[in-house]
Amino acid sequence: MSGQSLGLIETVGMAAAVEAADAAMKSANVSLVGYELTKGGGMVTVKLEGEIGAMNAAVAAAISAASRVGNVYAHKVIARTAQNIEHIIHSRETVGVVQPEPETPAPVAAQQVEEAPAQTIPVLQIDTSHSASCMDIADETPQDPMKKGPRPGPKKK
Repeated sequence: MSGQSLGLIETVGMAAAVEAADAAMKSANVSLVGYELTKGGGMVTVKLEGEIGAMNAAVAAAISAASRVGNVYAHKVIARTAQNIEHIIHSRETVGVVQPEPETPAPVAAQQVEEAPAQTIPVLQIDTSHSASCMDIADETPQDPMKKGPRPGPKKK
């Protein structure tokens, strides 16, 4: 986080906070750290990270959008935060975006494999009275597609 800018938008109510976060994320290239609930008063603080120019645009859009839904109590953009304040920003009270934990593959239980029944192929009666190969048919087809040649197969009587 060091070197990134921090954006904070404090709203009254969760609906305004969600609207602020949505507008901020859609308006600029910023990352949502999460949100934090206060210990009373119904205030919610949305926390964002990103470059300073993008952060200014995102916070301005968030304030405008959240003001239409509810009240914006406070907002702040801090450019290039110091190294040691990461613990305040990424605290236990911050809810929302969590870094995914590495997944360990679950042990696979030995399963009995059922053998599929053998598939049968139906046999059709084929008329073998006229013997022709594909080469015979290729010789009979005309080279010009506009000319119609004899149809392959047995001739009608």
